[in-house]
Amino acid sequence: MKNTERFSGRAEHYIKFRPHYPHAIISCLEQEACLTKESVVADIGSGTGISCLPFLENGNIVYAIEPNQEMREASVRLLHGHPGFHAIGGTAEKTTLPDGSADIIVAAQAFHWFHGSAARTEFLRIGKPGACTVLMWNERDVHDALGKEYETLLQKYAVDYRETNHRNVGPAQLSAFYSPAVYRAHVFRNAQQLDFQGLKGRLLSASYAPQPGHPRYEEMTAELAVLFAKYAINGMVKFMYTTRLYIGKLQ
Repeated sequence: MKNTERFSGRAEHYIKFRPHYPHAIISCLEQEACLTKESVVADIGSGTGISCLPFLENGNIVYAIEPNQEMREASVRLLHGHPGFHAIGGTAEKTTLPDGSADIIVAAQAFHWFHGSAARTEFLRIGKPGACTVLMWNERDVHDALGKEYETLLQKYAVDYRETNHRNVGPAQLSAFYSPAVYRAHVFRNAQQLDFQGLKGRLLSASYAPQPGHPRYEEMTAELAVLFAKYAINGMVKFMYTTRLYIGKLQ
């Protein structure tokens, strides 16, 4: 399956059950002198538009580049009320944006799907002089008891989880992408409360999770129900996240 097709059939789960980004990212980007109210944002691999929302609420114009039609249409449903939102069919390597059109280029929960060198070339083309490139992820904690057991479930059932996990992106990959510029890292805490349907939807929003009809789907969801019952308090479980933000100016 092509990377651009991996999220087909998952858009509604993605909208409803993926965590949003803390508003602190906006303050951070303002302090880093990357973002003003007038900044034009290119959100690359924008999915259902969750990562566009903080910038739209800040008053920015956002060009949301997303190759998957289903995810792109979902973003239009989610964000049609924001006049600064523009959904565009494109990829990280071919955004279709004009030269020098973006003040800030964002890739949220998406960089690990890109062809790094080609995406870098495209980012340099569409960025204005001095444009910031921002990579960010909501990284689910795997160190508490729930996180550890959920991670074990993914390792057991999820198709090619190890190969597609964004944690495969580390300092070496980041340095190669930003080089010769130096990138800066910021970390924020984030949380998500989920009932069982939310936990199930959160799982099914992942590109690697077996969907209904898969031979292991029923077994996986039954085990997920046991996990939920073990850790739920007042009918809810809590996922903790570390929101990681990497900022640099490509040269």
